[in-house]
Amino acid sequence: MKMTAQKLTIEKEVPVVGEYDVVVCGGGPAGFVAAIAAAREGAKTALIEQYGFLGGMATTGLVAPLSVFTYNNEKVIGGIPWEFIERLESMGGGYIEKPLGNVAFDPELYKLCVQRMVLEAGVALYMHSYLSGCVCENGTIRQVIIENKNGSEAIAGKTFIDCTGDGDLAHFAGVPMQPQNGAPLQPASTYFILAGVDTESPIIKEAMHHNKQGVNCHCLPIREKLLAMADKLDIPDFGGPWFCTTLHDGCVAVNMTRTAANACDNRDFTGAECRLREDVFRMAKILRDNFEEFRNSYVAAVSTQAGVRETRRIKGVHTITADEYVNAHRYDDSISRGAHPIDIHSSKGATQEATFLKQAAYVPYRALIAADYPNLLVAGRCLSADRRAFASLRVQASCMGTGQAAGVAAAQCAKADTAVQNADITRLVARLREMGAML
Repeated sequence: MKMTAQKLTIEKEVPVVGEYDVVVCGGGPAGFVAAIAAAREGAKTALIEQYGFLGGMATTGLVAPLSVFTYNNEKVIGGIPWEFIERLESMGGGYIEKPLGNVAFDPELYKLCVQRMVLEAGVALYMHSYLSGCVCENGTIRQVIIENKNGSEAIAGKTFIDCTGDGDLAHFAGVPMQPQNGAPLQPASTYFILAGVDTESPIIKEAMHHNKQGVNCHCLPIREKLLAMADKLDIPDFGGPWFCTTLHDGCVAVNMTRTAANACDNRDFTGAECRLREDVFRMAKILRDNFEEFRNSYVAAVSTQAGVRETRRIKGVHTITADEYVNAHRYDDSISRGAHPIDIHSSKGATQEATFLKQAAYVPYRALIAADYPNLLVAGRCLSADRRAFASLRVQASCMGTGQAAGVAAAQCAKADTAVQNADITRLVARLREMGAML
């Protein structure tokens, strides 16, 4: 008997629990920087986060290192993002890999450092709150709807920034998205931390520091042996492996699991999370049984959620193309940079495409806004870029850079009571430069 989908119509009153100049959705690398930037510009700012801590993929996904802050021996991401890195380092929670400017970190100190900076800036935090919708009239967002232990709540704002990674707010508002054109999404990966590792081993010591420009820092000796044993040991699809120091002797963060997944589809992502958790322990045993460096190792932590590389991207006023990106085209409205390789992981097998840049690329303000949505900006993974340009811009330093620009722009537009499409670019760029952005 074929079952037909049932739909329920539910009406309920939702209290408006706050009104702000700027409302930031998502507390990851783009979101926490955007919130700090907006608040420091004098905007009354709220930050909504689904977990009980901030940091996004760095802390929920254990994605390490934070990359790339420096390229060709020049800093490319500055201002609040670099202030955060230096403060994290001063707490003993960050290690800047020179000369490339990748940053290894302690995930727990990262959480604490972000929390302190956000609260010091005067941002109102709504943690443990899941974005479930918005009230949007003719493209203008009036309120966002969140769900938490208090029930359904609404937060009103003058200007909104979508830093959810998956473009959730833009999706709820009806913003057009970039077409996928039949290309598979990049796979999800669950990071894990192994303790009891011989981190003094030359192989591990070399692999866990990501400090060489133009080099894929995966551990080749272990990769080659894994590939040779893949059929015999029934090794699941994997990438790398990449190892990264957690700043503690005997511990490394491991990036090697992968599976096809659409993180915007609840059922699909649930299945992916279950597969990846199984693969974490399979991979940990394979490493322990076959490599002397891991003989005494054990799983000390598994990421709260799988790391997501690719989902939705808005169709913005301008879409960054791969040609513009690799040729470092400098726009009149450039507001941030990107320097990570164009990095496309296969959802099946163990392959990866990595194209290294000759020079750091640029990001235009127009990639953070959509044409018919006067009070919405995006930052981070959901910006407007084609698939290849996006495959570089999706990383954390780039996300922080666009978050900084979005936060300042949102504050300026809210104060001037103007649409984000009419932002004063000269003033925006000047302020970003004053803050230390490398433009």
